[in-house]
Amino acid sequence: MATQKKIDTVTQLSEKVSRAKSIVLADYRGLKHKQLEELRRGLKKLNAQFVVTKNTLLKRAGALQSEGATGALFSFGDEVAPLKELLKFFKSAGAGKTKGGLLGTQVLSDAEVTRLSSLPSHEQLLGQLVGQLNAPIQSLHYALSWNINRLAWALNAIKNKRGDN
Repeated sequence: MATQKKIDTVTQLSEKVSRAKSIVLADYRGLKHKQLEELRRGLKKLNAQFVVTKNTLLKRAGALQSEGATGALFSFGDEVAPLKELLKFFKSAGAGKTKGGLLGTQVLSDAEVTRLSSLPSHEQLLGQLVGQLNAPIQSLHYALSWNINRLAWALNAIKNKRGDN
């Protein structure tokens, strides 16, 4: 029998599922309530939420099917940063593991979620792109200035030679 509380929970979960850029399901067993609160505070800074709820309510809200104790990580901004924070927290706490996830409309296995977490951050990727775009310009600059530099060095050597006499 559906109670009003369950209906409200499914409505809230459905709204989160529709807004989320990525969803990761995790087994949170072994974490204490205080640790979960600490995790939630850390994820809130990254525009993400970790929600513990019943699997049947997650399924009705349109999330993935899961078994056992399940928490769902909803990432509303960056898709990868909250996942990295979650896995870092699980490692430091010595408990918890991912079960799978959803990136956009693509279903991810546990191995794919772990591989996704190993990607560099958005800022690092942008920095690498800028470096790659700047490299040809720097090479051209050095190639064009090489002859001028050689001339300057030769003139400087002649000046020093004449100054010594």
